[in-house]
Amino acid sequence: MNTEAVISVRDLWKVFGHKADQVPRSAELSALSRRELMDKTGCTAAVREVSFDVAPGEVFVVMGLSGSGKSTLVRCLTRLIEPTAGEVVFEGEDILGAGRKRLRELRRHKFSMVFQNFGLLPYRQVVDNVSYGLEIRGTSRAERTARAREVISLVGLDGYERSYPDQLSGGMQQRVGLARALAGDPDVLYFDEPFSALDPLIRRDMQNEVIRLHREVGKTMVFITHDLSEALKLGDRILIMRDGKMVQCGTGAELVGAPADDYVRDFVSDVPKANVLTLRWIMRDRRESDVLDGPELSPDVIVRDAVRPVLAAGKPVRVVENGTLLGVVTTEEILGVAA
Repeated sequence: MNTEAVISVRDLWKVFGHKADQVPRSAELSALSRRELMDKTGCTAAVREVSFDVAPGEVFVVMGLSGSGKSTLVRCLTRLIEPTAGEVVFEGEDILGAGRKRLRELRRHKFSMVFQNFGLLPYRQVVDNVSYGLEIRGTSRAERTARAREVISLVGLDGYERSYPDQLSGGMQQRVGLARALAGDPDVLYFDEPFSALDPLIRRDMQNEVIRLHREVGKTMVFITHDLSEALKLGDRILIMRDGKMVQCGTGAELVGAPADDYVRDFVSDVPKANVLTLRWIMRDRRESDVLDGPELSPDVIVRDAVRPVLAAGKPVRVVENGTLLGVVTTEEILGVAA
């Protein structure tokens, strides 16, 4: 377990069906494919031996197609669904051993969840929807209203405090849901495909809103999506799932630049590499013939952003980190990716 991680997941299983707990303990059963397991036992393994860590302040994205197990996984992290086996360590505590009272405390104070279904109370105004969790905690009306107004402003809904949900657009309703999750000042925010039902333009606005909020409040976030472009836009790291298993976990550049298998390779095949890869992925070693009196760039510059300075230089551009020359990039490397 990574002691510095906010969340550490180890060998997590969720099996549905009669005698589900036997599957993770049996080498024979756990080795079967999803189809074989169903045929042999009638059980479905929605999550299979998944392990990962989430660092403080990280936006960790779990993505996969329908049926990959991603939504089941995030519900296991909060015990909305009870895992069959494994560990979910939250801030040093294995929450699978938490009793009902402790679990309520964790949900009220330590983590919040934003769902695709906004789940707003239709008879409550925005300010009362946002403060609902604080009300459940027993916070005084004055305190919870002040906090609700603070986060309503944070998500850009000033002036709508006294509106009802049916008076708001889908995007605005989702902002209310986001404000409600933020109101309790949790350490971790879980998002289960929160924007998939929104129109494309509203969805893009909400993605930008999450990026802005992360920049401003710095919360650790676990974000579930089936959309690769959304994952690449939001995620510091991305875990790709298939049939309940983890296929690959890494940065967007690692997934695009070094896919673990053909499944990931096909998944990222349509991604413009110049928009994801950094110079670290395309730089070459310095040659004796290179004249290095041109500009220098960081290895973490996105290729797309390096096109203009590299083409303008007309000579090798130095890739430098902390004063050390890592390599060079020329027009040849840039055009090889940007083409």
